Amino acid sequence: MTNDQSISIGGHEIELSNLDKTFFPESGITKGDLIDYYERIAATALPHYRDRPLSMQRFPDGIAKDGFFQKDLPDYFPDWVDRVRLKKEGGSVTYAVANNAATLVYIANQGCITPHLSLARRDKPEHPDRLVIDLDPSTSDFGKVVFAARRVKQLLDELDLTSFVQTTGSRGLHVVVALDRSANFDQARRFARSFVGLLATRHPHTLTIEQRKSKRGEAVFLDYMRNAYGQTAVAPYAARALENAPVATPLDWSELDSDGLNPQKYTVGNIFRRLGQKDDPWAGIERHGQSLAQAASALDALSRDQTAAAAGSQSRDKKTGK
Repeated sequence: MTNDQSISIGGHEIELSNLDKTFFPESGITKGDLIDYYERIAATALPHYRDRPLSMQRFPDGIAKDGFFQKDLPDYFPDWVDRVRLKKEGGSVTYAVANNAATLVYIANQGCITPHLSLARRDKPEHPDRLVIDLDPSTSDFGKVVFAARRVKQLLDELDLTSFVQTTGSRGLHVVVALDRSANFDQARRFARSFVGLLATRHPHTLTIEQRKSKRGEAVFLDYMRNAYGQTAVAPYAARALENAPVATPLDWSELDSDGLNPQKYTVGNIFRRLGQKDDPWAGIERHGQSLAQAASALDALSRDQTAAAAGSQSRDKKTGK
């Protein structure tokens, strides 16, 4: 690419600028490289983006300078960029919706390194079709995050819920459940809160729901709070604003056992090699949309059993003087 040029994608003309500006100083990745990445990844990524309100994490001068998080679509965005206006407390927000490769290229040209997506689609914004548990490590030991992910999957399996996993491209992993949109955000959040609470009770030394970092010790934080109206999660195949431009990458569960796996293993520089050897593990994820109704009832029963077992243990300890 030359420094400034015009390209046509899907019939949409896009004026690109400052393509040789370095966005990632240590790795030498330029704005043009980022734009090229989003154009190439569009065919794989767009099924996960389609019809979702999109928020932009923008770094117009690269990651060496402060960026900002933007939800409301700027007035100067062209009319062909799809959009949706959704209510918020005291008003509304107009979000971009990335339904085509041209939109991904356009927002990359605006310095958007990382798109974040709503957990609900535009036609039913209060009914999520994704539930996300974000596994946030307290140490650099990624093995603890893998352990946490395995425990999350194990409990989801007990509840007969199919789950998916991806690296975040930053520090941890996301475990995702596809939903059938029968539950609203309040119901999904209530389920997620009870779910992580039970897990933390089962594994008190390795998993935590303590929000204060100073009190987590070395435990992995089970963050369920993204499951709310207006909240977002990093988009699959989004680049992150870190050196080498690591990519949030969907995985097969079996890949958690792979040597050398870490949350920043896949980058804009090597992700296409991976996709040349392996199909997107999340392809067709929407076909797995599930109801939370039965799972919520089963989770309540497991939580009651756990509470009763803990109470019984305390009673025995008192009797034996422990």
